[in-house]
Amino acid sequence: MTTTGMTTKAVLFHELGGPEVLSVEEIALPAPGPNDVRVRVEAVGLNRAETLFRSGTYYYPATLPGSRLGYEAAGVVEAVGAEVVDLAPGDPVLAAANFDFGVYGVYAERVVLPRAYLVRRPEGVDAVTGAAVWLTYFTAYGGMVLTGGLRPGDHVVITGASSGVGTAAIQTALRTGAVPIATTRGAAKREALLKAGAAHVITTDTEDLVDEVRRITGGAGADLAFDAIGGPGFARLGDALRPGGTAVLYGWLDPRPVELSMNWPLTVHAYDNGALARTAEGRRLASGFIGSGLRDGSLAPVIAETFDGLDAMPAAHRLMESNTHLGKIVVRV
Repeated sequence: MTTTGMTTKAVLFHELGGPEVLSVEEIALPAPGPNDVRVRVEAVGLNRAETLFRSGTYYYPATLPGSRLGYEAAGVVEAVGAEVVDLAPGDPVLAAANFDFGVYGVYAERVVLPRAYLVRRPEGVDAVTGAAVWLTYFTAYGGMVLTGGLRPGDHVVITGASSGVGTAAIQTALRTGAVPIATTRGAAKREALLKAGAAHVITTDTEDLVDEVRRITGGAGADLAFDAIGGPGFARLGDALRPGGTAVLYGWLDPRPVELSMNWPLTVHAYDNGALARTAEGRRLASGFIGSGLRDGSLAPVIAETFDGLDAMPAAHRLMESNTHLGKIVVRV
């Protein structure tokens, strides 16, 4: 690896654990290779996967000591490699969240990424908004529409609805013409989810998921379930679908084995957002959907809280793990 002689501040961790293991350190900045881009990071969007990775419960392990973290950021191009012809210094960009964040982690003031790991930031989108849009809306659009086949008039059950992806999924369903049914464990977030656009909210601690979905749909069942949780509860989502419905699992917040419903016929997808984001066609379709939605106002990310500075990253992780927030957590760099 060649270096520029430049250094950058970045967030690293040398052992697994809680937010306290995160530290800001000065590290060498590699020189951009022929197909690389150096980006000055303006804002970073947090994702649940990063707290799992830091604590050692993600699906791939951190390489210790000195693991990087983070794969969603908004920034500005500072330099490009000799073979990069479609980006130039000064261009606003987004990290496309399609890489191993233990290697390329964007919790940093500057980062060098391959061109394929970047997309143009939609025109007029500020850094905080930019850091909150790509992964959330790509996951919602890629999972529900491109993979799940969500159509106008469909009822979709969205679990983990108060998360950044959950609130993006509500808006994506509405923009598609579908009917979003949000689930939440307690009643505290019910009103906020209704204000965020959910047509219906089911409080799973006190209401029966299947009974409520069937009541809402006139006995037919939902057309699609979009699930961040997995585990044994995945079977209940299948029970709440119409015959021939589709369940899309995109996360595993419940680490127990996934159970399937016997409500057959049933289509089940284990959705890998990174795999779709690594395709040029996936990035093209998502960019078009997200950009047009931001322009017409139908997509507007819900920001739970914005922190200032890389030193605030442990506090931002604590908020993520508290599960008290609604929407996306962003750290301005």
